[in-house]
Amino acid sequence: MTSHSSDDWRPSCSAETMRSRAVLRRVIRDFFEQHGFLEVDTPLLSRDVIVDAHLDPIEVRSDDTPLFLQTSPEAFMKRLLASGCGSIFQITRSFRAGEEGRLHNPEFTLVEWYGTQTRWTEQLALTEDLVRCAAEHFPGAFTDSLLSTPFVGTTYQQAFQKYLHIDVLAATTEQLRRRCTASAGSTLNDIPQERDEVLNLLLAKHVEPHLGITRPEFLFDYAASQAALAQLSGDDPRVAHRFELYIGGLEICNGYQELTDPGELLEREQVQNRRRQQRGLEVLPGAGRLVKAMEHGLPECSGVALGFDRLLMVLCGADSLDDVLPFPLDRA
Repeated sequence: MTSHSSDDWRPSCSAETMRSRAVLRRVIRDFFEQHGFLEVDTPLLSRDVIVDAHLDPIEVRSDDTPLFLQTSPEAFMKRLLASGCGSIFQITRSFRAGEEGRLHNPEFTLVEWYGTQTRWTEQLALTEDLVRCAAEHFPGAFTDSLLSTPFVGTTYQQAFQKYLHIDVLAATTEQLRRRCTASAGSTLNDIPQERDEVLNLLLAKHVEPHLGITRPEFLFDYAASQAALAQLSGDDPRVAHRFELYIGGLEICNGYQELTDPGELLEREQVQNRRRQQRGLEVLPGAGRLVKAMEHGLPECSGVALGFDRLLMVLCGADSLDDVLPFPLDRA
């Protein structure tokens, strides 16, 4: 029998924070309704799953049928877009295996939205408006600073140049690996071979901690290999129309100009599954129904996935997700 502490039945956050969760949820709903978005809700379980080499879904079984708790509502929401629902949003639970720590929990709350016939730059502006709107309901020295000046923007290439003194778009994988060793004092044997793993390591260790320190900062124009389901730039195919927002070094959201080509989706799924195999991970079935929806016709759209719990951390001045979640995994 697993031993438990005598008070682990209690929530890890305060009653006041629970009221703050309710306030933020209400603010987000009102914001999107005022901007003409339809609130939807989609299943948490599916036979389909978006394939990502760096995200592991949680698998469950029903009558020997493998089902996946969704890492985000993306596939279902895009199927709704293809059916003609127009601009939509939802506040939902998402699940990712192995994500535990100060800033991670396997079960978390995600705000996801898609604007039809919009560009990613419009979603970037909408994200800033949403965060500012939320900050107005959480008065305090830090949230007041969120409202005092415009958010800033930095390209992925500029950030790597500033903090690592390397042209990340032109550098070879070997050059990036050597930059890792110079930064961490490790040997090449300690550094991953795969380019995207190296990029993720450099970003997490040496770039992200500097982002959004004095004021919220958007990082955009990610390297093409980091596109996920974002479109590549027509002006510079080395970069993708993807952005993230950072506040105090903490990633708050991830936005894309959404991929609409089903053939490209299938190719990217294959690439991601090959990367999973190279890392010794299970090959995932992919999102076959999303492919069918895209073949039917996914409208031009841009979308954002925003971490509700992380935004609440910022607004409440919390140091850990445990401070804003009632029952994190160790109390669930």
